[in-house]
Amino acid sequence: MTDAAQNLMTVDEFLVAYEGREGKWELDDGVVVGPAIGMASEQVDHGRTKAATWLALRDAIRRAKAPCEAMIDSVAVRISPRTAYIPDALVYGGPRLPGDAREAPDPLIVVEVVSPSTERRDERRKFVGYFSLPGVRHYLIVDPRDRSVFHHRRGEDGRIEARLLESGALALEPPGLEFNVEDLFGEA
Repeated sequence: MTDAAQNLMTVDEFLVAYEGREGKWELDDGVVVGPAIGMASEQVDHGRTKAATWLALRDAIRRAKAPCEAMIDSVAVRISPRTAYIPDALVYGGPRLPGDAREAPDPLIVVEVVSPSTERRDERRKFVGYFSLPGVRHYLIVDPRDRSVFHHRRGEDGRIEARLLESGALALEPPGLEFNVEDLFGEA
């Protein structure tokens, strides 16, 4: 085994080693990826959009009385033994997770809010990773710069369909959630 291979982490090692660290850390093919440093205005827009997205998902769950929970960048999604992403928001359906859980197994919806430093990774690598999980039905890539959302949906036949939305209703079936695209951005 090479020295480089010996330094690669597993998801289990990563979850222990990076618990409680400040910033958003992920594991990508055994390599730890640290938080991106951007301009203050981009960070504020990113944070506002992430919070508004979580609220839109949470409120849609409540309206639909769906047996789901919306979470904001707090838990990992295990893609493989050496890859775990922490989406900006997700919806998990299943038994309520314990308060000390570090992972959300098999989420239904994953959301990434893009920034200039993450856009390429969110649109390519994470797209492939999230849809490698059979339970992921929706992947939303939310762009606060142009106030749009790229909705990727896995159909019943397994095909991934994509559409770009800038306004109007967005229905996520399953689990039966609906909200307006504008809700993802909060107050203008």
